[in-house]
Amino acid sequence: MKHLSILGATGSIGVSTLEIVAAYPERFRVVAMTAGKNLDLFAQQIRQFSPRIAAVASPDDVGRLKELCSGLKVEILGGIEGLIAAATADETEMVVAAIVGAAGLVPTAAAIRCGKDIALANKETLVTAGHLFMDMVKEYGVRLYPVDSEHSAVFQSMEGHRSQDISKIILTASGGPFLNAPTETLAGVTVKDALNHPNWSMGRKISIDSATMMNKGLEVIEARWLFDVPVEKIDVNIHPQSIIHSMVEYIDGCVIAQLGSPDMKAPIAYALSHPERVATGVKPLDLTLFSGLTFFRPDMDKFRCLSLAYRAINEGESMPAVMNAANEVAVEYFLEGNIGFTQIAEVIEGTMNAHQAHRVTSIEEVLQADLWGRTIAREICRKRIA
Repeated sequence: MKHLSILGATGSIGVSTLEIVAAYPERFRVVAMTAGKNLDLFAQQIRQFSPRIAAVASPDDVGRLKELCSGLKVEILGGIEGLIAAATADETEMVVAAIVGAAGLVPTAAAIRCGKDIALANKETLVTAGHLFMDMVKEYGVRLYPVDSEHSAVFQSMEGHRSQDISKIILTASGGPFLNAPTETLAGVTVKDALNHPNWSMGRKISIDSATMMNKGLEVIEARWLFDVPVEKIDVNIHPQSIIHSMVEYIDGCVIAQLGSPDMKAPIAYALSHPERVATGVKPLDLTLFSGLTFFRPDMDKFRCLSLAYRAINEGESMPAVMNAANEVAVEYFLEGNIGFTQIAEVIEGTMNAHQAHRVTSIEEVLQADLWGRTIAREICRKRIA
């Protein structure tokens, strides 16, 4: 029996994780859970999985959640202290870090310091503070299992092989909903258009990141830290079918790939059960149904966010945190209908241009860079609205 804390239980990753837990009650037990604003769903999850601790991001929501969970034996907490308590619960062996955005940094760091293994679905943890988190992973002797389908694919393709034999990591990308759209039409993209991913079912923020290809840029930065390879050895290939989730090329010229139907339950289950595998209900892959699998390089001018992510990791230091903060703000403004789709990249670039990268040596300094980036990005957005 593995005891879990799930940070971000009501998001797409959290929901899929709980489906796996429900399918294997003899293997997994939920000790603690956290959520953002979806209190009704969270209360349903608490009733079903009976965690000892349930925490909401805002202290203002504690009273409402207590009302929804009346009669249940659960400790309900709020704010960052509540998130940390959920991440560090004594019984917990593994934390599923699925809070979207920089909000996941502090509870994930607290979990590592308490010796908890991490199933990492929060991109921003490694994007903004990769060197700090990987140093902590080593210092506290914990395991970090990637949940992203691309990083899980790389992880699986590396098992049984020496890291020094890696020639290249190739992350695949579907290209999102605008892969074949002319560049000049992107300025008129609506929120509904951008949320309509051709292959994957994801949350709103991640769906927009996929449409701009910022998600792939974030994954490049993650891969640099997860697998300890220089960014020069990390390539991105457009693969519209989303069947090969990523590949690893070795120095002998061989390439090992991981294939599967596009369903997040598979990489989540592998992170939870490693080194074993469990049935997930994911539809088996039948390659005879495909007329071909295609690959090509992304258009860096069309997908400027991907180019900006490469720039951020190459400049390093505080720049990835600033870039990530600007992206979160710009996506928020786009989802609210306040800026256009192509302005997302413009806001990020403007914020990065205003920043002088500097060394960060603690989570607190990363959060300061994050706050600076958000402040500048909001100023840029407000000017564009005006």
